[in-house]
Amino acid sequence: MPTARQALLDAALRALADRPWRAVRMVDVAALAGVSRQTLYNEFGTKGGLAGALLGRAADGYLAGVDRALTAPAPDRPAAVALWTIRAARQDALVKALLTGHWTEGLPRPDRRPGSRGRTGGKPAPAPDELLALVRERMAAASHGAAAGRCEIALRLALSCVIVPVPGDDATDSRALRLVREASREAVHEGAGLSGPSRTAGGRSRR
Repeated sequence: MPTARQALLDAALRALADRPWRAVRMVDVAALAGVSRQTLYNEFGTKGGLAGALLGRAADGYLAGVDRALTAPAPDRPAAVALWTIRAARQDALVKALLTGHWTEGLPRPDRRPGSRGRTGGKPAPAPDELLALVRERMAAASHGAAAGRCEIALRLALSCVIVPVPGDDATDSRALRLVREASREAVHEGAGLSGPSRTAGGRSRR
């Protein structure tokens, strides 16, 4: 059974699906969750606190998906991270905004002013560079050498698909995955060639 906090966050998302954030009222969120308005204020303090908690949960959910993607066999990890990033941003506008920093009309936005977050607890929702740094830390911990390079390239390609969305179907996802695999493999091979010894016309190594 969900806690009051979880029920309130779920209710806030349902309300946000029907109207822009500026039109979402605290009393309506409490009613949707089946709790008193006082319970809502006790949990989050302000509407800004509720917004911050929504964004924090979206960021945590995205990072949990990255962790799951990185349990794939090592050669498939870059593609798994890329696919999860594309799908998570497609399915959740909050995740897309957190990754890109582009907040479309109607979404709650992070408020980083001191004291603006009410009783959300913990840290504010990460900025895009902070969120991507967390992803890179996870990829680095799960990868080594060339694999880490492939993960970085895969992440950049995935973000390009998030910024310029692609249709959400299995065929398109398969093409995107093929592009990620080919691009990351070629880039790593090129990097290895650049770092190794060059050769003369006669085939001798030149150091």
